[in-house]
Amino acid sequence: MSTTDPRITVGVDGSAGSTAALVWAAKTASARHLQLRIVHGLQLTGLYYGGGLPGAGAEALFDAIQADGVRIIAEARTLVASIDKDLVITTELPNDPPVPMLIDESRHARMLVVGRSGTGGFADMLVGGTAATVASHAHGPVAVIRGRQDTTMVPDSGPVVVGVDGSANSELAIGVAFEEASLRGVPLVAVHAWNDVTYEDTRGTARILTQAGTLEEGEQRLLAERLAGWHEKYPDVTIRPRLVHDRPRHVLLEESETAQLVVVGSRGRGGFTGMLLGSTSQALLQHARCPVLVVRPERKG
Repeated sequence: MSTTDPRITVGVDGSAGSTAALVWAAKTASARHLQLRIVHGLQLTGLYYGGGLPGAGAEALFDAIQADGVRIIAEARTLVASIDKDLVITTELPNDPPVPMLIDESRHARMLVVGRSGTGGFADMLVGGTAATVASHAHGPVAVIRGRQDTTMVPDSGPVVVGVDGSANSELAIGVAFEEASLRGVPLVAVHAWNDVTYEDTRGTARILTQAGTLEEGEQRLLAERLAGWHEKYPDVTIRPRLVHDRPRHVLLEESETAQLVVVGSRGRGGFTGMLLGSTSQALLQHARCPVLVVRPERKG
C-alpha cells in the first residue's frame, strides 16, 4: 500500500456500524504500529446562507451540529485508548460533506476505513451507492467493515480471500491480499471464478465460449500464473487456490461467510469500460459477511 504517511484513517459518525469500523481500524493500526486518524464531516455547507433558516436559527443549528461532532470525536478517542493507550491518534472535524472529505483524506492514508451503515453526517455515504462512490474515487485502498449476518459482529478469524481475474486491478489486489494474509498470519484463499459467458466490450456483447475442457485448462493456467512469484515474497503465507465454474460475486460472497477479509480490485476484466467500480465489488460492499477491502490504482493529483 503505497503512501509516505504511516497511518490508517477512519470515518466516524457515532453509529453502531461506525463504531465497528473504528474498532477494526484501531486494532489494525495498533498491530502494525501505525498512527490512527479519526475524521468526522460536519457537513455545514448551506447553513449560513440559503439554508432556509434565519441567522439565529442557523447559528443554533451550527452549534448543535458542531457540539455533536466534538462529542463523537471525543467518544471515539476514548474507545481507541481502551484498545491501545499508546496508539498515536490524530483527529479532524471539518465543515465539509463526508464523501469529498474522505476521498481527500485517502490521499495520505495507507488505508481508508468506513462502516457498513451509519446515521448523522455519514448516513448518505454509507447507504446505497455513496459508499461505492468513495471506494471508486479514493486514492488508495478502502475497507468497508461488514459483519456476520448483516450485524456489527466483525470476524477476527478465518482466511483472507482475494478475487483473481487477470485484470490490472486484480493484480494490485493480489499483492495487497498477500500482505494482509502475512500480517494477520492466516492462509490466503485465491478465488478465480469463470463461466461460459463473458462480457467484453462497452456494448456488453456476449461471447459464448465452448469447449469447456479447454477453457478450464486456460483458466487454471491463468490462476497459477497470477499467483506465481508471490509465494517467494511471502513464504509464510499458505495459498489455497480455488477455481470455480460460477460468477465471481457468488463465490466471493460464499467465501465471505468464513473469511475475515475479502480483497478485490475496484473493477475486473468483465466490467464495462468507464465504470469505476465493478458489479462484483458493489455486490460485496452490499452483501458480504466480513470486511471488504477494495483496491484501485493510485490516483494521480
